[in-house]
Amino acid sequence: MHLELFFSYSKKLMKLAYPILIAQLIQNLMGFADTVMAGRVSATDMAAVAVASSIWLPLILTIYGLVMALAAIVSQYAGANEHHKIAKASYQTAWIALTLGIVLILLFNLLSPTISERITLEHDLKTLMFDYLGYIIWGGPGFCLYLVLRHYSEGLSHTKPTMIISIIGLLINIPANYIFIYGEFGLPALGGAGCGLATAIVYWVMFGAMLIYCLVSKVLKQTPLFKQFYWPDWQEIKYILSIGVPIALSLLFEVSLFSVVAILLAPFGAEVVASHQIAINFSGLVFMVPLSLAMAVTIQVGFAVGNNNHSEAKAICLYSVMLGLIIAVVTAALSLIFRTEIASIYTTESAVIELAASLMFLAALFQFSDAIQVISAGALRGYKDTKAILYITFCSYWLVGLSVGLILGLTDWLIPAIGPYGFWIGFISGLTVAAILLAWRLKIVQTRSMVNA
Repeated sequence: MHLELFFSYSKKLMKLAYPILIAQLIQNLMGFADTVMAGRVSATDMAAVAVASSIWLPLILTIYGLVMALAAIVSQYAGANEHHKIAKASYQTAWIALTLGIVLILLFNLLSPTISERITLEHDLKTLMFDYLGYIIWGGPGFCLYLVLRHYSEGLSHTKPTMIISIIGLLINIPANYIFIYGEFGLPALGGAGCGLATAIVYWVMFGAMLIYCLVSKVLKQTPLFKQFYWPDWQEIKYILSIGVPIALSLLFEVSLFSVVAILLAPFGAEVVASHQIAINFSGLVFMVPLSLAMAVTIQVGFAVGNNNHSEAKAICLYSVMLGLIIAVVTAALSLIFRTEIASIYTTESAVIELAASLMFLAALFQFSDAIQVISAGALRGYKDTKAILYITFCSYWLVGLSVGLILGLTDWLIPAIGPYGFWIGFISGLTVAAILLAWRLKIVQTRSMVNA
C-alpha cells in the first residue's frame, strides 16, 4: 500500500515539477548562450557579460524569491476554495514587483556614473559591462511582472505555460543576441553588451506571452485576473512581504555564499578558481531537479493546507523527500561515474580537470542533504512558514558552512589547510545542518497544524 501511495504522489509531483525543471534549465541555457556568443567576439566581451551577469543575477533572484510567496498564497486560497481572493493577492504582488523593477532602473541610473569612476577595470571591459547592465535593466519590470503571472498560474497547478514560454524566450534570445552583438539589419554592433538588450526584449516578450495566456486560458476562468482592478492595499502588501522577504533573503544567503567562496579562493590561483567554478556550475544544474520538485511541493502542500487536509499535506512532504532522495542517488552516481568527462566539457587543461573532478566527488555527497533541505523548505513555504527558513539558512550557510570552510580551507587549527576542499566540506556541513533543522522545523509545523485543525 505504501509503495502504491509513493508512486501515486510521485506521479502527481513530477507532473507539476517537470515543466518547472525544463523552464529552469532553459533560463540557465539563455545565460550560457549569452556567454558563448559574446565569447565569439572577444575574451573582453565574454568577461563583460560574465561580470555584469554576476551583478544582475543576485538582484533579480532576490525579487524572484520575494514573488515566490504568491504561489504559496494562491495554492492555499485555491485549496480553501477562496478563489475571489486570488486576483487581489496577485495584484498586490504585482505592485511590489513592478515597484522593485522601477527602483532597479532608478538606482542604476543614479549610481552607475559614481560607481564607474571608482572601480578599477580595463576601460573596454568596464564600458561593455555598464552598457550590458544599462540595457538589461530596462527589462527588469517586464521580468518582474512575468514572475507574478507565472506564480499565479503555478499556484493554481498550471506549470506547463512556464515551460512553453521559456522555450519561446530561448528561441528569441539566440537570434536577438546575434542581431545586436554583430549589428545586423542596419543596427549598430554592440558586442557583448548586445546580450543585455536581447535579454531585456526577451523579458518583455515572456511577460506579454504570459499575459495573453492568462487572458485567454480556459483553465484559469475560475480565477480571472482581469475582472476587477485592485489598487495597492498596504495591509495585503505587508502580509505578502512578511512571507516573501524571508524567501528572498534565504536565496540571497545561499547565492552570496558561493560568490564569497569564489573570492576567498582567488589567492590560490586561476586553476583552483576555474575548478571550483566548474564544480559549482555543474552542481547548480543538478540542483535544478530537487529545486523544481520543491516548487511543486509548495503548490501541493499549500493546496492541502488551504483545504484543511493536514494529513494529506504531511503525506506529500514524506513522499516528496523520499522521491528527492531517490533522485539524489541517481544524480550523485552519475556525477561520480562521469565526473572527469563532465569536467572535460568545460576545459581542456588537465590540472583543472583533475581538481574539478575531485571537487565533484564532494559535490555528489551533498546532493542528499541538498535534496532534503530544499524540499523541506518548499514544504514550509506551502505552510507559509518562511521566517524559519530565513533563520535556519543564515545560520547553516554562513555561521556553520562558511566557518567550517574558513577553518579547514585557510587555517591549520584542526588539520593543515586544505584549500578548496575545506570550503567544499564546509558546503556539505552547512547543507547537512540546514537539512536537519528544516526537517525538524517541518515536523513541528505539521504537528502544530494538525493539533489546531
